[in-house]
Amino acid sequence: MIIIDDKLISDEIVEKKFVCNLNKCKGACCWEGDFGAPLTSEEIEIIEDHIDNFIDDLDMDGQAKIEKDLFHAIYGEPEFEGTALLPNGACVFLLMENGIAQCGIEKANKKGKIPLQKPISCHLYPIRINEDPHTGTILINYDEWDICSDACNLGEELKVPVYKFVKTALIRRFGEDFYNQLDETANYMESQEPIN
Repeated sequence: MIIIDDKLISDEIVEKKFVCNLNKCKGACCWEGDFGAPLTSEEIEIIEDHIDNFIDDLDMDGQAKIEKDLFHAIYGEPEFEGTALLPNGACVFLLMENGIAQCGIEKANKKGKIPLQKPISCHLYPIRINEDPHTGTILINYDEWDICSDACNLGEELKVPVYKFVKTALIRRFGEDFYNQLDETANYMESQEPIN
């Protein structure tokens, strides 16, 4: 376990290798699973304020779901809010282009229709962030999912650790100083000879 400030970081974040391989998985994380992508209260507010700017750019099923039931829902135990899902399990913001999943929020952001790049939970994946409600400690863990096996294989081939793959997202969430400390720690861990 790595400790930086009030954050506990799983060793897997620096030890495991990962690079998304969209040509293989086609972005399956956008339509697989039981829950939508976790959203912060700030993200929900931003989407609410800008949804009218880009709802017409979304898939027809996504538009219908949002207009009927909203774009977010409550999941899990403990409860959290996440993007709503269509009956087939796809995120309401999913757009398919050339057989590969695209994020409707991210596409709208590139067109200047919303200031949110995409949910931070998606940007950070395969890292998942949880906060201990009693201590306020932030837990940063690697989420291993079989649909990402091709990403793990590509990461091994390219020798890219998880934390480097999501560098931009980590800086977006925690700042550059945090990332630099994590990078220094990872480099130190890698330099240590295993004890036989």
